[in-house]
Amino acid sequence: MSIQQPSITVSTRDLERLSALLAGAAGQTEAGRALEAELDRAHVVEDDALPEDVVAMHRRVRFSQEDGPCREMTLVYPHEADAEQGRISVLAPVGSALLGLSVGQRIRWPLPSGAHTILTIEAVTA
Repeated sequence: MSIQQPSITVSTRDLERLSALLAGAAGQTEAGRALEAELDRAHVVEDDALPEDVVAMHRRVRFSQEDGPCREMTLVYPHEADAEQGRISVLAPVGSALLGLSVGQRIRWPLPSGAHTILTIEAVTA
């Protein structure tokens, strides 16, 4: 199945904070480069103009994965990540995949195994 790269939207505050994160050691990792590529293609809006249905930092997202169950987690900075609490780092492959997507959008994303999956955004909450 062919899925086009969806457009993504990021707030100016998230862009500034993530850019600062990537300016450090995180930017030299494969995960950092993947996040940077996502940010490079993002449509940037003022914080108060970011739609409520867009996945942003500290927002909770429910998404489905092709051939898998729905999952729900909060997108956070690396130092806040805690899988048991449902907080996923923006530097995790699924975290950078979700950033900036809105409800209904789908993205084809590589898995650590080398395979790919399709993620679909089902809901976003504060």
